[in-house]
Amino acid sequence: MDGTGLAASRRVFLAGFSALAASVPLGGLRAADGAMVQTTAGRVRGGMDRGVHVFRGVPYGAPTGGANRWRAPQPRAPWRGVRDASIYGPAAPQHPDQAFDDRPDAARPSEDCLVVNIWTPGPDPQARRPVMVWLHGGGTAVGSGQEYVNDGTNLASRQDVVLVTVNHRLNAFGYLWFDDLAPAGSVDANVGQLDLVAALAWVRDNIANFGGDPGNVTIFGQSGGGGKVSALLAMPAARGLFHKAILQSGFSVTGGNKLAFREVTAKLFDAAGVARGNVDGLRALTTEQVQAAYWTASNGVPLRGSGIVTDGVVLPRDPFDPNLPVPSPDIPLLLGHTAQETTVLFPPPEAFTVSWEGLPALLGGGNALNLYGAAREAGPLVEGFRRLHPQTSPSDIYFAITTAGGMGRNARIVLDKRLAGATAPTYQYLMAWKTHVQDGRLGATHGTELPMVFDTAQQRFGLIGNDQAQFQAMADVVSPMWAQFARTGNPNRPGLPEWPEYRRGERAAMVFDVQSQAFSDPLGPELALIERYY
Repeated sequence: MDGTGLAASRRVFLAGFSALAASVPLGGLRAADGAMVQTTAGRVRGGMDRGVHVFRGVPYGAPTGGANRWRAPQPRAPWRGVRDASIYGPAAPQHPDQAFDDRPDAARPSEDCLVVNIWTPGPDPQARRPVMVWLHGGGTAVGSGQEYVNDGTNLASRQDVVLVTVNHRLNAFGYLWFDDLAPAGSVDANVGQLDLVAALAWVRDNIANFGGDPGNVTIFGQSGGGGKVSALLAMPAARGLFHKAILQSGFSVTGGNKLAFREVTAKLFDAAGVARGNVDGLRALTTEQVQAAYWTASNGVPLRGSGIVTDGVVLPRDPFDPNLPVPSPDIPLLLGHTAQETTVLFPPPEAFTVSWEGLPALLGGGNALNLYGAAREAGPLVEGFRRLHPQTSPSDIYFAITTAGGMGRNARIVLDKRLAGATAPTYQYLMAWKTHVQDGRLGATHGTELPMVFDTAQQRFGLIGNDQAQFQAMADVVSPMWAQFARTGNPNRPGLPEWPEYRRGERAAMVFDVQSQAFSDPLGPELALIERYY
């Protein structure tokens, strides 16, 4: 699919969480009522939103432009007086056609984007509440920590936790892979990930003053955010900065394609009119010039132009390499995905109307996920899935296969890796509740669980549609479980369905639906069929 098609698919996806969010008024931040909190760089004053203390745009690092571009993050210079923390800070620069949202209450995107947002029931240093640090999705190319769907007011107030969301460098500014195109020592790899380490160090040093417990920090993320969490599990610099982890529909089993990413970087030099290897020449460009060159170099698909790489230093190993020990074996892990991930993950348009005759060819080559080579016959796979799901349509089978072959298989790799060497418990989930928007064709799509985790169903996102009551009923189960896991490393609590650990043989998973309950290996037969193709 070309960049135009990807952008169009992305707009459909984003409409579910951003464009329609304002249809219900959001809580207004009353800065006059805000508390003042001391941080290591200076004092900040936030505001109040529906009884929750909110601090927006609090810096955790220095601006990343100029000489700091493609360098590890630097500490923020202290400020005098009291800094206003009632306005969201800048998101990382990103192409406006693929940005997640355009909040009217946020600063414009810029390279001064190393900021966090904090929601807390109260900034009492003695409270020692669990801390949940959210890493946003959007691959490593787009997004921010201030998207409407991850507003933390209800999560903080109803679950008595402190929520922190993070802005960090993205796309060409955070994940450009230079390899031999830069002189030795002139750039750092994976600087977007190093930003996250700096944010977690800020949490360690400051969060107690906001009412959080620096000794009980959970990192969690969805889609690209899940991939970032996966990488942090394998990064030595992140050890000790978090204590639990949640992966939602994002599993960086291995690092990205170095050869492909290097080619994009070479093309960026060319598009910018800078000699290859002249990193200082790139640093002299404006933010907009780098952004424009990256758009050209990535053929209008920044989501695929760069990403987390196993560089040998920042990320010394693939996060879940089958031949290496499990990373961070002592960290409790909760992970899962939705049942129809690929209905919004850039499917080809014909995926919704494909016939039985055309389905094998659609799966065989040229599909958006590139799961199967064009020379491989997908007919037997289709027939196997039809036997498992005899009452479904060709379109349903397409999305079942592409979900199982992508998210499902990667989740199983991570889960089995945990079985092989983790000392802390692991919990698996499958989000099966289906949205009814677009006549139900999206099903339990990528991101369905987000308004449930953050308990933001009352904001009527486009994905919620007329299902607000059901979304709220789901949130009343999901959000407490996420918070309980952050509190104790175990999602079980009285009054909610029992959620067994993932163990060899049983492979238990909590299946979230109108009636949520645990099942043994709910996708086992599908994954067994998929394995024959690898």
